[in-house]
Amino acid sequence: MSIGAKVAPSFGVERNLTFMDKVHARLSAMRAQATGFVSQPEPRTIGSFAKGKQLAAGNFQFGGHLVQAEGRSLWEITPPDTMYEAELNGFTWLDDLASVGDRASRLMAQAWVHEWIERFGSGRGLGWSPDLTGRRLIRWINHALFLMNGQTPEANDIYYKSLAHQTAYLGRRWAVASRGLPRFEALTGLLYASLSLGGMERYADPSTKALARECADQIDAEGGIPTRNPEELLEVFTLLTWAAAALNEAGRTPLPAHLEAIERIAPTLRALRHSDGGLARFHGGGRGLEGRLDHALAYSGVKASHLDGLAMGFARLSGGRTTVVADVSAPPALNSSRAAHASTLAFELTSGRRALIVNCGSGAPFGAEWRRAGRATPSHSTLCIDGVSSAKLTAQPHGEFLTSGPQKVTEHRTTNDDGSQIVASHDSYCREYGLTHVRKMEVSFDGSRVTGEDTLAALSDPGRVQFEAHMDKISLQGVPYSIRFHLHPEVDASLDMGGTAVSLALKSGEVWVFRPSLAAKMSIEPSVYLEKGRLKPRASKQIVLSSRVMEYASQVSWSLAKAQDTPSYLRDVDEDLELALK
Repeated sequence: MSIGAKVAPSFGVERNLTFMDKVHARLSAMRAQATGFVSQPEPRTIGSFAKGKQLAAGNFQFGGHLVQAEGRSLWEITPPDTMYEAELNGFTWLDDLASVGDRASRLMAQAWVHEWIERFGSGRGLGWSPDLTGRRLIRWINHALFLMNGQTPEANDIYYKSLAHQTAYLGRRWAVASRGLPRFEALTGLLYASLSLGGMERYADPSTKALARECADQIDAEGGIPTRNPEELLEVFTLLTWAAAALNEAGRTPLPAHLEAIERIAPTLRALRHSDGGLARFHGGGRGLEGRLDHALAYSGVKASHLDGLAMGFARLSGGRTTVVADVSAPPALNSSRAAHASTLAFELTSGRRALIVNCGSGAPFGAEWRRAGRATPSHSTLCIDGVSSAKLTAQPHGEFLTSGPQKVTEHRTTNDDGSQIVASHDSYCREYGLTHVRKMEVSFDGSRVTGEDTLAALSDPGRVQFEAHMDKISLQGVPYSIRFHLHPEVDASLDMGGTAVSLALKSGEVWVFRPSLAAKMSIEPSVYLEKGRLKPRASKQIVLSSRVMEYASQVSWSLAKAQDTPSYLRDVDEDLELALK
């Protein structure tokens, strides 16, 4: 079995795990006792001041839902769905309240923590799963001083007992957490607790060794993870750096496999980082929380630059202030594809601090239909034949996984005095149409020009036979295809030059001009930008180039060029930040 492969549990097994989690949560309460903190925890999580103020005002936004509390407690609200409930029980919102840090937010945080203990502390509720418990323990320990300040000894005793209870539960159940991020969360939470709480020391050595084993099993030689989700890789990296710091502060040395994983991941994340500081949005991942990526890289102490080769299956091209990140590998393997997208040969482009070409992103926060739509090939900046995705979503009792994706994906990169170039291909459309998609892209040395060429071709004798059979089936009407370039919502797009070009104005003042070859019909159509933390998808636009394959090959070329030179010192400050500073 390949690295990180794990047969996903059936729905029946998942239900049994939930039942056993509750059983062990109750059993863990017996004799679990913490004597207090043996070291003063150092908060490392980053919260949002704005979200903290929202919470304090009674506006609860979780899992894509906004609930106006009107004076009610966080726990008095009936959760709209399981995603909302999971976010509550993970307690990442505690970071936001702590970032506000005033007396009102502290009292609110203390009240909500103790209410959780009263309602769910005995083992009830969705929050008793290894990953959520690990996530919750990290926050409770990180913000211990915030939560204990001004409390009575009796209240702090209840807090200690709950910490001990949850630690004992994790000691029993971490191994049933799914491989990948959930297990890293569970083990990091257990390690945190074992190093911070008196009476929990017995879990330190086992959790340290287990974490190192997971690093060796789940982080490949190039610093990637099986899901190929950049944001998930960042979360794993952050957990590993926190765990290493906690071990060092406790006078322990992280095991070699743990430290080596951090050293492998850091260059990969740098390669997946756009020039605006955000991550490339692929396979269910978003940009990452504001500042999280730069903070994690700086905190790790790893100075290695980004990789020369592929980074977790992605290629990075850059010139001047322009970066391009393209998916030039097959989708994740079946067992790791529960959140993966049919995005082969899709790309994103950023100029300075402004995203220009994007993928629509994950629709998971907006419900099942948006989740499926976001995973389809037409939601990515790449070529699609007749609306058919390059990989299919296959429903199983425990989720929807990607199947029938490309069997062969190739890529070749070159660099010369003019810039950097990549030529990549995939064969997903060969089975039905006999056609291979080949994408060639080049970024000029100064970043002022990006050129591309998309080709659909029957490259082999069997491919030509299949193409001819399909053409006979459709009465020689030709195989329709579209090449999509999804634009960030803040890009102002308008047809120019008599409809032969599109002007793209960025908020920085830059203007890019998109021109296609005459081989395709160009249009500007509606699109959406899907991002976490918003109540609904943001409206945006997309440039669509449409054509048909009538013979053994069809080719469309296109270019993106700055309308004028942009100085390297261009001042580009976020407008909201500027207003806040005035």
